[in-house]
Amino acid sequence: MDNIIFIAIVYLVGISVLLAFNELNYRRLNVKGEITRKFAHFSATLATLPFPYIFSSHWYVFVLATLFFIVLAVTQKSRQLKSIHDISRKSMGSYLLPLSIYVTFLISNILENKFLFILPMLILAICDPMAAILGINIKKYNGRIKIGTWKFQKTWLGTAAFFVTGVIIAMIALYFHMEAFNFKTVWLSLLVAFVGMLAEFISWRGSDNLSIPLSVVVVLLLFL
Repeated sequence: MDNIIFIAIVYLVGISVLLAFNELNYRRLNVKGEITRKFAHFSATLATLPFPYIFSSHWYVFVLATLFFIVLAVTQKSRQLKSIHDISRKSMGSYLLPLSIYVTFLISNILENKFLFILPMLILAICDPMAAILGINIKKYNGRIKIGTWKFQKTWLGTAAFFVTGVIIAMIALYFHMEAFNFKTVWLSLLVAFVGMLAEFISWRGSDNLSIPLSVVVVLLLFL
């Protein structure tokens, strides 16, 4: 128990250092808020991958997620931590991230399947920022997706980037998990990427931080 508490404290310190580093880049190097926000999203989510191997109880993750949520709420209300909060669009994504991590871990922990946490977090950590950064910053040969008379906020390049990176990540992860590369590895990777992409596509105001991992969890529960 003492070792687990020590590791939890290390994680808190590590996240604090990450946020401070991110804020420094925002203030000193004038990096855009969208970029520093996505960097924090990528780093913090990726850092949670060892959770199933470290924490035997979901309550440790609950405490970490709650503390992270409180920090985000306090810093936004006091107009601090602009590297996270300084974006032009309305978004609840930063608040949903700790909730997403906890809920996904809880499902994985109850079902005693570490992979149900690892792959969804990989997709969320890498594919979502990739889609956002490419979709927002590359204007040439890019544009918002239009289906009939409906014009969506998502771009062609961002959505395609999510799908391609999702396929690659899922294929590698499934290969190591199943210890085989076969037809199931291929079609399940495509399905995971497609469902994750669809969840990101239909979500709004940052709700994809919750919908992406949960949609991947559902696919794995049904077809793995």
